[in-house]
Amino acid sequence: MKGKEKAPDVPPGGFRQSLFWDVNPAVIDPDKNAVYVIERILDFGEPDEIRWMWRYYDHGLIARVVKTSRVLLPQSRSFWALMLEPQP
Repeated sequence: MKGKEKAPDVPPGGFRQSLFWDVNPAVIDPDKNAVYVIERILDFGEPDEIRWMWRYYDHGLIARVVKTSRVLLPQSRSFWALMLEPQP
């Protein structure tokens, strides 16, 4: 993404406790825990969190998570597969 400014390390306002109910959101490393963060945002993220994810992570990684995740909700997988499908 040459020429684009990289997103901050966390979404505006930090990670929500309700998004990461099973861990302390303050200790989540968005790089080391990329797949986990992407899965949660794809399933339960608010629009500002989705925008942050889209700017922060490589789009290929997001697409790979959609295709290979074993925990992504089926509805989320279907929706994001359509959204990430190349347009003609």
